[in-house]
Amino acid sequence: MKIALCQINPTVGAIDQNKDLILNWYQKSIDAGADLVIFPELAIIGYPPQDLLHRQSFIEKAKDALNSIVKNSTVPMIIGNTMKTQTDLYNCSFLCAKGRIVGDYKKMLLPTYDVFDEDRYFTRGDSPEVYEVEIEGRRRKIGLQICEDLWDKDYSCNLAIALKEKGADFIVNISASPYTVGRLEDRMNLIKSKVSETGIPFVYCNLVGAQDELIFDGQSLVFDSSGNLIGQGNAFEEDLLFIDLDKANTIEIKSESREEKIYGALVLGVRDYFCKTGHKEAVIGLSGGIDSSITACIAVDALGADCVHGVSMPSKYSSEHSKDDAKILAENLGIDYRSIPIESMVESFDDSLAESFVNTQSGVAEENIQARVRGSLLMALSNKFNWLVLSTGNKTELAMGYCTLYGDMNGGLAVISDLSKTDVYALSRWVNDKSMSERIPVNSIKKPPSAELRPDQVDPFDYDIVSPLVASLIDDEKSPLNLIEGGANPELINDISRRIRLNEYKRRQAAPGLRVTSKAFGIGRRVPIVNQFDELNS
Repeated sequence: MKIALCQINPTVGAIDQNKDLILNWYQKSIDAGADLVIFPELAIIGYPPQDLLHRQSFIEKAKDALNSIVKNSTVPMIIGNTMKTQTDLYNCSFLCAKGRIVGDYKKMLLPTYDVFDEDRYFTRGDSPEVYEVEIEGRRRKIGLQICEDLWDKDYSCNLAIALKEKGADFIVNISASPYTVGRLEDRMNLIKSKVSETGIPFVYCNLVGAQDELIFDGQSLVFDSSGNLIGQGNAFEEDLLFIDLDKANTIEIKSESREEKIYGALVLGVRDYFCKTGHKEAVIGLSGGIDSSITACIAVDALGADCVHGVSMPSKYSSEHSKDDAKILAENLGIDYRSIPIESMVESFDDSLAESFVNTQSGVAEENIQARVRGSLLMALSNKFNWLVLSTGNKTELAMGYCTLYGDMNGGLAVISDLSKTDVYALSRWVNDKSMSERIPVNSIKKPPSAELRPDQVDPFDYDIVSPLVASLIDDEKSPLNLIEGGANPELINDISRRIRLNEYKRRQAAPGLRVTSKAFGIGRRVPIVNQFDELNS
């Protein structure tokens, strides 16, 4: 039995476009000899549709698209879409063949945690479903699942066992599972455990593409009844995974480094954000530092060098090596480069504020004027030429509040906001190793990081120490007390915790950031801005 897993990249709300995409890949699969064609979760409307699901016209258009697809079905097909009754809305997997719907399974386990809020929109299905369809002259019993149905360890059920007991010959799970570091391994281990429990093959078709903050990696999977991997889709690109379930051989897991996967995810995230919002070109403030350098590399690989503009905005505190590093980076990447000195503009602000600031010490206010002048210049270029500003702050800085609201935080997309400073360094070294050249100037990687907003300034953190602690508090959601009990410096932990809590208001106003870790700043982390809970001092 030849199965085609269509790992496609739909766009949320582009229902007609998605329908055409599905029919195109369906025909491509049939031409290749497929006996069963599978598409991801909610492929017709895109994932996650969020409050579009509250619009009746949206649901009706999705239904019309499904009917059109079903009408054109010959070879059996499994596809995800919504189903509306008089009272309820369901996330469904439809089995279609010969111009009709053979079965409609309603998703039972609705994730309502982190970035997921399906319980806000959907009603839970009440039973596992196995549907019979003729394939190659034989009646095959297919057990249907949708995404979270696989992740049932936190629920009071085992849906794979239930499908086995209902007579399923194999299980098909259609998914929209976002990428995070280590997620593929988690999926594989879980699927293997389900095969071990049931003794039947498992077919997993995952979405690919990016939607706002979320990046879907594809990497669809097929395991035989012995728990051997017999098929794996490509990462971060559309793919037609074609498997003969009865004859396939064991394959090796496609191996990529942690850095390669993160980089691939971010490139896809930027490319789709631009493509799906209609933007063509990006502008980046180039400081000569490592954050703007890696952001520019990702942008070039996502959009092409002709679509990326780099702007150096030196002040009187900018070092010659920083200005040189910014220019060299632009030359290495082949992007448009311009320099707009800001000294006179900053002096104008200082002059205008002189009377108000009389008898005060120069400090953060004056430093932030420089950052805000730079932000204003980038936004002016954005408005004039329709270039989307890419902000360049990393996760460690955002956590600590070491960023300027309406300054370096300006932008339409925060490319590396879910990368720790440690990951930024690792990714930059990987970029140079991969290109076998100094794509990013070595000086940008080796020099002490500095905002260069005052003489001889360097960042006030030892990132080798601070970055892992921030990751423990944010990504791993460890308590400050746990870290102190584990040997961390109490004074440092208190300072980090305080900064994270006090700077929530900044992060709420930041550009949307691409998610690559288990807990990013964004829709999956909901902490009150007004928050006086202090675990260490309560």
